[in-house]
Amino acid sequence: MTDLSGKVAIVTGSARGIGRAIAVRYAALGARVVINYFGNEEAAKQAVADCQAVGKAEVIAVKADVSQVGEIERLFRTTLERFGQVDIVVANAGLELVDQPAVEATEEQFDRLFGTNTKGAFFTLQKAAKYVSDGGRIILIGSSSTASPVPGTGLYSASKAAARQLVRVLAVELIDRQVTVNTILPSPSAGAGVFTDLADDAPEHEFFARLRFGQRLGRPDDAADAAEYFAGDLAGYVSGQALLLSGGSTF
Repeated sequence: MTDLSGKVAIVTGSARGIGRAIAVRYAALGARVVINYFGNEEAAKQAVADCQAVGKAEVIAVKADVSQVGEIERLFRTTLERFGQVDIVVANAGLELVDQPAVEATEEQFDRLFGTNTKGAFFTLQKAAKYVSDGGRIILIGSSSTASPVPGTGLYSASKAAARQLVRVLAVELIDRQVTVNTILPSPSAGAGVFTDLADDAPEHEFFARLRFGQRLGRPDDAADAAEYFAGDLAGYVSGQALLLSGGSTF
């Protein structure tokens, strides 16, 4: 079992879904965890409680809009002031837009998705590279839609693809500090993203059923399993890689 005792982990967008699953996993493994959220304070409080229920180390919640560079800087400085170090950073915060042909995308949608998924991820990774401890871990939560073209996800997958390339570059730039940088590419996951609050008869279910993502939808814990691996000693020689979680539906 991975031991993260003494480590400090920041997980952006961790009030719900995949981010919360990763934060809870890290807390269970002994890490001190920073829950980042923007709009849902009650969900963030619940995420903190979930972490405290499985771990003994301190957990805090920090409100910050990761589409704003100054807010990202404040998130890292708050963490450093509280804990004195940052060892693991998971850039998870993101927005989704599915089942919309690229020819129908609007400028407003472009600015909103690229503001968080591209700009936000870029500067979160940049600050992580600046502040993470030597030998630390940086993990991007991307999307399986960047591995294989999926109809209706043109704007979304494009907004996620840029940060995936930055991961590869940072992996090379941070070699001397023995910091690993990797990407996790989840497929659509129950209880996360567009599936977080969907009714059983919502049209998004039909959309994803047509795509036949493996035998089931992904689960937040699938991503947490991968995030545990990348954060631990077993992945110390793995960097610049993208791990696809798709149940075999995408290669």
